[in-house]
Formats: sequence, C-alpha cells, structure tokens
Amino acid sequence: MNSDTITYNKAIELLHKASSNEGFLASAQNISNYKRVWARDGVICGLAALASGDKNLIDTFEKTLETLARNQHPIGTIPSNVMTNGDNTEVSYGGLAGRVDAVTWFIIGICQYAFYKNDPSFVEKHKTKIEKCLTLMDAWEFNNKQLMYVPLSGNWADEYITDGYVLYDQLLRIWALKSYNYFAKNTEINIKVEKITAQIESNFIPGSTGEKYHERTYHELQLDSYMPCSFSPAGYKTPFDAFAHSLALLLNIGSEEFQQKIIQHAEKTRTQTALKILPAFWPAIKETDDDWSLLKNNFKYEFRNYPNEFHNGGSWPMVNGFYGVALLSKNQNDIAQELLKSINEANAKEDFSFYENFNTETQKPNGVPFCTWSAAATVMVHQGITANFKLLI
Repeated sequence: MNSDTITYNKAIELLHKASSNEGFLASAQNISNYKRVWARDGVICGLAALASGDKNLIDTFEKTLETLARNQHPIGTIPSNVMTNGDNTEVSYGGLAGRVDAVTWFIIGICQYAFYKNDPSFVEKHKTKIEKCLTLMDAWEFNNKQLMYVPLSGNWADEYITDGYVLYDQLLRIWALKSYNYFAKNTEINIKVEKITAQIESNFIPGSTGEKYHERTYHELQLDSYMPCSFSPAGYKTPFDAFAHSLALLLNIGSEEFQQKIIQHAEKTRTQTALKILPAFWPAIKETDDDWSLLKNNFKYEFRNYPNEFHNGGSWPMVNGFYGVALLSKNQNDIAQELLKSINEANAKEDFSFYENFNTETQKPNGVPFCTWSAAATVMVHQGITANFKLLI
C-alpha cells in the first residue's frame, strides 16, 4: 500500500471518529471549542464525505446540515457553530463579529448533498431557509451594488486583516447562488450571478474595465498576476489569498489568460516553501508593516498570528485541498498529484496528527491536531485524482 493510500485511509478513519449524532465535529480531539458542529468545517468535511462515497460519512453530512438548518436565526443567519450537550444546545453566530461565510457554506452544502444524491426534494425541504439566507446577503450589500460588506473577523480568517469587500466571501456567494440555481432555475438568480461576477472582475482583477468602487486606490494597485484579498473605504489589502484564488479558478473568474497567471503565481509561491503547500495568505505581515496594528489585537483568547503562522502566512492542508480541486478543474493533474503528496506529508506529521496548520518557515505544526477539515483535504484531492470526483460548480 503506497503512502497516499495510507494517508487517505487515515483521513477516512478520522472523519469517522469525528462523526456525531449532530454531524461532523471540527476535531476528534477533546477540545471544547472544536467539539462542535461548525458550518464551514462541517460542510467541507461533508464535501469530502461525498467524494469518498462512504455511506456513513454521507449520513453524517446530512446530520450536519440538519443541525445547522434547525438552529438558523429568525433573520436568516446560519450558526457559526452548534454544541449539543444532552438537553442543552449552545448556538454561536460568531465571536467578535458574525460569520458571513456560514450562510454561504450552508447553501453550498445543501445543494451539493442534493446533487450527489440526485434528490431535489432535499433542496425543496430547505427552500425557505435558503431564501432567507439569500435575502440576508442582499441586505449585507448595504449600498445595493452587488458586493457584500464583511466585517473584520467575519469569515474563516477570523483573526486576519481582511474586511469590507472580501474576495473570498464574494466568490463563495457566487458558488452558493449557482449551486442553488441548479435546482431553482430562476432567471433573476442568473442575472444576480452575472452582476456580482462583473463587479468582482471590475474591482479585483488588475487592469480591468468597468465601474470601480474605489477608483483612486484601485489605480494605485501594483498587482499583475493575482487579485487583492479585500478592499474597503480605507483602500486595498494585497496579500495573496490562496483559498479565494482556488475558488476563482473553480468558478472561472476572469479570462483564461488571467487564470493561468494565478496558477503560475501560486506555483511560484508554493514551490519556494519548505512544505511545498500554499500559505493561506502571503506574504506574511511583519511587526514593521502597517497592517500589524490590525493583527495585534484581533484575537479573543490568545494571539496566534505570528509571521508564518495561523492566518498570517501559515500553511493549511484544508486550503490546499481546494487548491488541488481547482488544479484538477484546470486539467493540471500533474501539479495536483505533486500537491497531494505534500498535503499528505503535512497530514502525516507526528503519526498522522492532521494538524490544523503549520509554520511555513519552520514546518512546525500549529493549532489543533486531528482536525477534520485537514483530513477532508486529503480525501477531496485523492478522489478527484483517482475517482474523477467533481463538485457541483
């Protein structure tokens, strides 16, 4: 049995261990904040469950979605996480700020599950909840100009510097709308997708035409081969966001030529690191940089965003799982195979501890071990290569 197969089997084993009656837990480790069903973690593990074809894991994905749906806030917000302890249920919609991406991952999860099972009735069952989410995202535009305004700490990079018009969140919204419209067949949703896409391409892609939200700062950008991670009234933030660019490739944002530039930039970055996987955001912000002031107080329990760690230039197997899926969507199978080996080497460290992330410089593990979405990365890319598994895009 080769090392890739061994790591794949260990990943499946971990997903089973982290399966509960309420859905996927974020870690199999007994750590209180991770013994919860999280929206984004749970859906990402669910996508891996679909890729695996494992019936028990797919059943756990359904439980995850039902837990999130059951605890939707009356105004439409999806929980960031849910913990059930006997008769007591604790629901969080976010910490220092609400989590915008819980809503989009929920819609994506419902629709991917229904697509895999060929069961439109599952979408119909949750239609009212999905449409509450869509209305809420419209409200989050604030200026009704197609892009949502996301607070600092408003998504998975909850201790990082992105805020305002965050690229990752706009792209997830497109994926959610397209996933839902596979079933809804609504012309207005198609038009909305086109309008959001046009605003992304106009405001994030270097050298593009079209309306600019913040024309002066857009023209001060010195980027060529990738998009800034966010902008706000205060201007643009320019670290390379690996997760967002993976979504951009999957969703065919920009010209084919520009998408090739993204891959070239990502590969130049990835192959220069010791781990040979992409840092979440790059380059790392250092204490002498202006953006350090946004990082240094943006934490609830302990500071984790030292340079090359956590969101600040740390390397996450989960993020690279989506990069691998994106590479396969562009027929870059050889690079995806190389990447899978590097993801598996990271996940196998310390006797298959599936750590949350790693210091990109020292390669030392950070965060929580037995992290289920790290396992999900191995499963998604492995099954994309060996079983031609594809997501609904």
